[in-house]
Amino acid sequence: MFLATLLALPALAAAIVLPAPVPGTSGTAPNASQVRIESVSYGGTGCPQGTVASIISDDRTTMTLIFDQYVASMGKGVAITENRKNCQLNINLQYPGGFQYSIFSADYRGFAQLDKGVTGVQQSTYYFSGQTAQVSTQSTFSGPYSQNYLVHDEADSISTIWSPCGANGALNINSQVRVSGTSSSLNGLMTTDSVDTKFTQVVYFNWQTCKK
Repeated sequence: MFLATLLALPALAAAIVLPAPVPGTSGTAPNASQVRIESVSYGGTGCPQGTVASIISDDRTTMTLIFDQYVASMGKGVAITENRKNCQLNINLQYPGGFQYSIFSADYRGFAQLDKGVTGVQQSTYYFSGQTAQVSTQSTFSGPYSQNYLVHDEADSISTIWSPCGANGALNINSQVRVSGTSSSLNGLMTTDSVDTKFTQVVYFNWQTCKK
């Protein structure tokens, strides 16, 4: 899979926000000036080379992305390979020693248009490079359905894995959208590029000090 490295391209759509501590948790966040998004790489059928644009803020603490071809579809004359699309994101963070982070919550916005008998699925898997533990979340939409959607992954389901202590953790997010139906003649479309052309992905981090 080709992975294209993003540094600063003009776009606006998905944001990863660092590193505010989450109210009610025991985590302590490092100073924001010490946390940096070093680079972002991507690849997949939903984000081939040249179809993802990015801005990394001047302080390197916020990343925005927009996807141009992240659309799964089905229907008469549509190839079966269009039924599922995926995108692998590799986010390289730099942060002070003595801290580690997990994902507190994530928001996904998109658009789905599904006939009766068609099901659309949005799924994401989170893991850190060099670790075997991973967590997956999934949301399912059943036709008839034709509107924007918002998927909010709560902390209870996705804050169970932590970056390694003593090393900067590269966060990986493997997302996918797919559609399937009771008949190939039915129409379905699920996209991360909504009607207003703004797909938004916001990932919130929770921090804690490493245990000695």
